[in-house]
Amino acid sequence: MEKLIITAALVGAEVTRDQTPFIPLTPREIADEAKKAYDAGASIVHLHMRDQFGNPSQDKTLFAEGISYIQSETDLIIQVSTGGAVGMTAEERVQPVTLGPEMASLSTGSVNFGEDVFFNPLPMVREFAQVCRTYRVKPELEVFESGMVQNALTLVQQGLLLDPLHFNFVLGVPGGMPATAKNLLFLLDLIPLTSTWTVSGIGKHQLSMNTLGILLGGHVRTGFEDNIYYRKGVLSKGNAPLVDRLVKLAENLDRPIASTAEAREILRLLPR
Repeated sequence: MEKLIITAALVGAEVTRDQTPFIPLTPREIADEAKKAYDAGASIVHLHMRDQFGNPSQDKTLFAEGISYIQSETDLIIQVSTGGAVGMTAEERVQPVTLGPEMASLSTGSVNFGEDVFFNPLPMVREFAQVCRTYRVKPELEVFESGMVQNALTLVQQGLLLDPLHFNFVLGVPGGMPATAKNLLFLLDLIPLTSTWTVSGIGKHQLSMNTLGILLGGHVRTGFEDNIYYRKGVLSKGNAPLVDRLVKLAENLDRPIASTAEAREILRLLPR
């Protein structure tokens, strides 16, 4: 198996200070969390940003500030979100890609998201894919249900995505595919053999899906965007403990952890 790439999704767009006092909100706080996750063993940081009131924001000046801090203190692979938050416009959502990070998330279809709809019509998906091509940013293809894999393969045929693809299977979102081993295996059968993949489990499913990812030779995402608890009823005191737990689990399962340099090679990221 390849060495294990751990992605730390530090903040997301949904979690509030009322839910956990440990959530980072300012660019400086997010960068501090990124450094702790890096020291714990993460090689990718998945970035959302918040404004001065703690609300989700895709303002590229906030991303630029946070990225500057992170890059001055770590060698982390920066992966910006183009998901933003439900209700944002396409123009808002794609802003951070124009900063030229190494990676960006790219959801390839719409999905019910709790009581809302995460809206990703195909013309917008194609537009985001083209912006990634323009700025030499590798997309991480976010898959909440199986039709999104087919949409991604269609983008390959249209010349908007290049092999090898990298997928992130986000399982357990209310309205998306449930977080089960059967569903993960089904999704793996749909992607090209040249692809790399990560699995993210939402809420109580985080650890079980991460464990499957380690065992099946994929990669894993952890962090407050997906889950704020270390165990049932016990808040994690930051993102780093969640990363550290996966490092220890992988070591016990004889799966070495990828450094940032090794992660770049595995993902075939373009030279900057």
